[in-house]
Amino acid sequence: MAAHHQGPVTIHPVKTKADTREFVELAYRLNRGDPAWVPPLKGEAYALLTPGKNPWFEHGKAQLFTARRDGRTVGRISAHIDDLALAQPVEQGMGPGTGNWGLLEAEDAEVTRALLVTAEDWLRSQGMHRSLGPLSISIWDEPGLLIEGFDNPPTVMMGHNSPLYQAWIEAEGYRPVKQLFNYDLPVEDGFPPLVNRIVAAGEKNERIRIRRVNKKNFHAEATLIMGLLNDAWSDNWGFVPLTDSEIAFVGKKLKTLVFEDFVRVAEVDGEPVAFMIVLPNINELLIDMEGSLLPFNWARLLWWLRKPKSRTLRVPLMGVAKQLQNSRMASTLAFMMIELIRRDAVAHYGTKRGDLGWVLDDNQGMNAVAKAIDAKVNRVYQIYDKPLT
Repeated sequence: MAAHHQGPVTIHPVKTKADTREFVELAYRLNRGDPAWVPPLKGEAYALLTPGKNPWFEHGKAQLFTARRDGRTVGRISAHIDDLALAQPVEQGMGPGTGNWGLLEAEDAEVTRALLVTAEDWLRSQGMHRSLGPLSISIWDEPGLLIEGFDNPPTVMMGHNSPLYQAWIEAEGYRPVKQLFNYDLPVEDGFPPLVNRIVAAGEKNERIRIRRVNKKNFHAEATLIMGLLNDAWSDNWGFVPLTDSEIAFVGKKLKTLVFEDFVRVAEVDGEPVAFMIVLPNINELLIDMEGSLLPFNWARLLWWLRKPKSRTLRVPLMGVAKQLQNSRMASTLAFMMIELIRRDAVAHYGTKRGDLGWVLDDNQGMNAVAKAIDAKVNRVYQIYDKPLT
């Protein structure tokens, strides 16, 4: 049907449970034809948007919108403001007056324009003078628009979107402010000799102890790790601190996915100073579940979680305490944690490759580590901004 026969696009704020269902379901319909799209579990998709379930809403507010044309839902977007992001220094990417948008799905450029205009109007009405996105919903969830790497499915907790969105968003005056890299890392054969020498020297160093987490004491371990994370990442672009309730929420969410073999804490002189969390790639299972655990998917999931054979792992979070950053000790600890987890993954889980990401384009330390272990960028996410005049 030619475009000029179509009716106008109308935008509707999400108010009711039925509206929320329309918002969530649209992503499954629009992406069904994309072989690389991994349908999130519907329970997770709803929890992200629900105050009382997602502790982000304790310091943020969001308005969701859907777009309709000719009686059909053809798009969606979220507009949101995070009080903790507003309190960050401007030179670190967020700061006063910066609002966000995300969760964009749209059938065409016209729908995208209508949605972005609506999100921007909402942000303006809340006193914002800059729009930064996409973030779904916080910088800790799924930041950025995928602009490279569409042919392979993302690993656990990574976003995926249509390759058409980039041009549609840029046509609305958005300019790139930051790129996030995801690295592909072959792990079966181990790392280059230089890295192995650094690891071997570290293993002989009596000041260093690299330990597994103790899952029986998981709450305390999660609190320790997330405290380290807040310190390690505090100077990063886009950083927004995690609150205590978010730490508890993340801990609960990760508990089922965390294996003691896959999380390491590094201690120097008895002090915890670095950590690395690796997740088995549950997306290998989710990709054909259509977002539902029923009727038999629960059983598959529980069986897999008992002993996952995971061809791919993802390193979503890694950090070194601020006082050690850019030191030789920092890279030694990073290489040691990666190598120790690699050995366990290959020996016990049948792992062939890892995903290391996201890494900020200006994070010299992590980009250097990735290069040293022969990792290659396989997905690039872009974050945009636009002044709201």
